[in-house]
Amino acid sequence: MARLTIPPQELVHPGHAACPGCGAALAMRLLLKGLGSRTVVSVPACCWTVIATPYPTTALGVALLDNPIESTGASISGIRAAVDALGLPDVTVVGFAGDGGTADIGLQALSGMLERRTNAIYVMYDNEAYMNTGIQRSGATPEGAWTTTTPVIGVGRGKPERKKDIMAIVLAHRPVYAATLNPSFPEDFVRKVETARGIPGPRFFHIFAPCPPGWRFTSEATIEIGRLATDTGVFPLYEVEDGRLRITRRLSSLKPVEEYLSRQGRYGHLTGAERERIQAQVREGWERLRREESVGPPPGPVRPGVAATSGPEPATVDSG
Repeated sequence: MARLTIPPQELVHPGHAACPGCGAALAMRLLLKGLGSRTVVSVPACCWTVIATPYPTTALGVALLDNPIESTGASISGIRAAVDALGLPDVTVVGFAGDGGTADIGLQALSGMLERRTNAIYVMYDNEAYMNTGIQRSGATPEGAWTTTTPVIGVGRGKPERKKDIMAIVLAHRPVYAATLNPSFPEDFVRKVETARGIPGPRFFHIFAPCPPGWRFTSEATIEIGRLATDTGVFPLYEVEDGRLRITRRLSSLKPVEEYLSRQGRYGHLTGAERERIQAQVREGWERLRREESVGPPPGPVRPGVAATSGPEPATVDSG
């Protein structure tokens, strides 16, 4: 009998208020499985405020704090100072914010938290729009996607700008650990969480979080959509530790991006030429990621006392 690699403990209670098939709910469930009960989570105004905290209840089996949408980075810096003052070094402090509250409204606080070297984990669960307030576009909304503020009728063709590269912004601050995670690959997800839990310093997760109503697909397709995102190269899985990038799901070839786009109504208006442009952009991004892996880390340690090394290591999970 195969050994289970996913911890059995459940710290997200049934009966929460997430939509059926919510990728953000899957993300929180797997995150807390990897972190355990000695965790404090700070959540700004976002879907997860509604999911977890309809007064007077909570859906989480850990300590939870609500904070203003722009303040997640500052909030977890304050919580870290408090738990340290209380002599609780084993407590993991986590900020769990959406893409709007991270890549847009909360970007300054995130930058400050990373620059201060706060010993905490910042999570951006990415459903690629402001879903809680009505599916408005965010900086993380992909090019061409329909939202209520990027219409596809008349002269509109969906969002005209490309998706903001939040990981590039974060890596410019040289965190001790950063990774992309996808609930459709739970073993890879939990392994990265457990790795980050044991590393002191500023850490960052970019989590793919499919949204059935916002992306216009049926709720039972969430896992399939997530797998297609990674296997087409739209959302590659990798980690960066001490400046070294490692791809954690290696692919001998990418599936056509059309397999991913065609499953979502938010892309239904795209022309053949527009789909080909998206395919070219994804291929370019995948090749750039492979080059960055082969180059190795920049000179100098990220953590005090940790020597920089060069050259990639093989992926540990989901190879093939």
